[in-house]
Amino acid sequence: MITGFWGKKIGMTQVYKDNKAIPVTVIDASNWVVTNIRKPERDGYMAIQIGCIKDRYVDKTFNNDWIKQPKKYFSLVREVRFDSDMPEVKVGSPVDFYSLLNDGDVVDVSGTSKGRGFAGVVKRHGFGGPPGSHGSKMGNKPGSIGCMRSQGRVFKGKRLPGHMGVDWKMLRKLKVVRVEPDKAVVFVKGSVPGNAGSFLYVRKV
Repeated sequence: MITGFWGKKIGMTQVYKDNKAIPVTVIDASNWVVTNIRKPERDGYMAIQIGCIKDRYVDKTFNNDWIKQPKKYFSLVREVRFDSDMPEVKVGSPVDFYSLLNDGDVVDVSGTSKGRGFAGVVKRHGFGGPPGSHGSKMGNKPGSIGCMRSQGRVFKGKRLPGHMGVDWKMLRKLKVVRVEPDKAVVFVKGSVPGNAGSFLYVRKV
């Protein structure tokens, strides 16, 4: 059975269900084709390598020469694992793994978070900050970072200012609100990591 599928984040919107507005993230799972097949006897595991066709080549017919130049024809190439019973597919066939989802299913969505640049401890780690009155001159500084020994050092893992974002994040147990197979679009409740246009991995729980 398939473990998940790849898609592209379109953005957020809301849908109405039972007279309630539900915030959802729209994931586009179209324009993916099989580029390679991993077999246990040759590679040691079962998987299908898939590629997302770039917009300029969507209307063109797949050619085996595309595999020789993946950076030219595909915006992303990834593998999808199978636990068992890998379907009979061939290189160049379209991928429709999203059709295995139904309304109400629970999924885990992974993606690269938005980049926030250099951030301080208040924004990066949620520090409370200094007192807002009584003459505090601390500002948004992190405070003490070491001990008072003559050979003291800053311990590894200390929460300090630094680069924030661009991390691989996963949001667990999100509900699938709607699946539109004709448009290859999946609506997942809530927000997921990444900017609009970034790639996401959706795994069925």
